[in-house]
Amino acid sequence: MLISIADVLSSDEVRYFRSRLDGAAWGDGEVTAGFQSRTVKRNAQLPEDAPESRELGSLVLDALDKSLLFLSAALPASVYPPLFNRYDVGQGFGNHVDNALRQVRGSTKRIRTDLSATLFLSNPDEYEGGELVIEDTFGPRAVKLPAGHMILYPGTSVHQVRPVTRGTRIASFFWIQSLVREDAQRRILFDMDMAIVKLRQQVGDNAELVALTSTYHNLLRRWAST
Repeated sequence: MLISIADVLSSDEVRYFRSRLDGAAWGDGEVTAGFQSRTVKRNAQLPEDAPESRELGSLVLDALDKSLLFLSAALPASVYPPLFNRYDVGQGFGNHVDNALRQVRGSTKRIRTDLSATLFLSNPDEYEGGELVIEDTFGPRAVKLPAGHMILYPGTSVHQVRPVTRGTRIASFFWIQSLVREDAQRRILFDMDMAIVKLRQQVGDNAELVALTSTYHNLLRRWAST
């Protein structure tokens, strides 16, 4: 399930993020690469303990808490502290799969990477190339969203970032452990939740809508693990 979520950050928030990131001390992106992905990863990354990373990561988490679409699609149990990367001309990230488990820096906590997320901080006209390409059941999907928009996709997906040929691509990326591990089950719950929302807008609450909402929560109760 690929879900595009618009306006996670406002244009003013994007400008603030960029002002903080433009003056940051970037490091080598290999620091978070696994054994396989290290051979195909060429980018810069903001150190996890950098003050900009901690401040902006906290702001991303605050924005996610306000996004009903994100909460419905991800059903988050835990979110890995957001990271930030930069691709300059000639840099990219070849085909890879994210590690199944990520340990939060400075703690014993581990996150199962049920979902991966990329929050774009550069507008498409600022760079060429740099598309996030995700393999799904319908083939490769190239994603290049406006700044402040986010793509959410299964952590099991093979994906890549095509080499940048002009400009600079800046983004935040992170992983989510969901209350519902299976992507197919999350898809059913998401579709049902969206249908409930639209029906409520159209007809208001009635007995049938209450029954459908009850079914949603009974499925969530059956499939969720805490």
